[in-house]
Amino acid sequence: MTLQIRPLGPFIGAKVDGIDLREPLTPAQAEAIHDGMDRHAVLVFHDQPVTNEQHLAFTQALGPLENTAKNTLRAAEDFRLPPMFADVSNLDGNNQPFGRDDRKRLFAIGNRLWHSDSSFKAIPAKYSLLRAVRVPSKGGNTEFAHMGAAYEALDNDTRALIEPLICEHSQMFSRDLIGFREFSAEERERFKPVRQRLVRTLARTGRKSLYLSSHAGTILGWQLPEARLLLRDLAEHATQREFVYSHKWRVNDLVMWDNRQAMHRGRPFPVEEARDVRRTTISGDVPTVAQAEEEAAAA
Repeated sequence: MTLQIRPLGPFIGAKVDGIDLREPLTPAQAEAIHDGMDRHAVLVFHDQPVTNEQHLAFTQALGPLENTAKNTLRAAEDFRLPPMFADVSNLDGNNQPFGRDDRKRLFAIGNRLWHSDSSFKAIPAKYSLLRAVRVPSKGGNTEFAHMGAAYEALDNDTRALIEPLICEHSQMFSRDLIGFREFSAEERERFKPVRQRLVRTLARTGRKSLYLSSHAGTILGWQLPEARLLLRDLAEHATQREFVYSHKWRVNDLVMWDNRQAMHRGRPFPVEEARDVRRTTISGDVPTVAQAEEEAAAA
């Protein structure tokens, strides 16, 4: 089979055909996928009935895994998947949907806010690869917004303003937006803020991109009201419909996206229905703030 990548829209998303993810990835296929991610930020693979092991092998052929074990409030009894996976389903350890008032569910629905995976880590994630095992009868779409296209649509004054800015990111910031504020001392330590650039540059292409997320709660050197308003304005600009692709899930879909140049959010679905989606994550290369310091030194 010949791998083919067809755009799904003018700015973001492409459908990949001519590949069976149950088979080992060749170097040529891996390079084509990296190129597709550079161009489209989101790649969609339909009809891929892979096992957890095959999903994992495909991921590792593209880069090293990120450790996602501490991204969640799940206790050991709720772990359904191997530790290399992030369980972003709504299911407990018995494969039953969490109750409406369950603390783990209330924390997890913060993923309905626009965000970038692991922006709350000093070295944020590169790619995320999400696979659908069970889908609800309605709802549950995932939306993606292209941050590179959004950056390029900004006026010159705004670009100059935001170029040097550094933000602080934490899951506590994003959960505060939906009123989830009760964290233990251990959780507060685990989710303490990290610093990220507001504008990133992709090393392979040199393309600049906004680095936004609901996890971003402050801008260094700015008063909080002004910082929050700027971040809100940028997020509203970046998530206009022209920059967004909405994915309607089918069983055996695998969707991968580049967290360095895309935000995403989940959409609501019936609380009592199962949505079993399993994610692997490829780690980033360097902290964005360290990258900024290196760029300044080289200039």
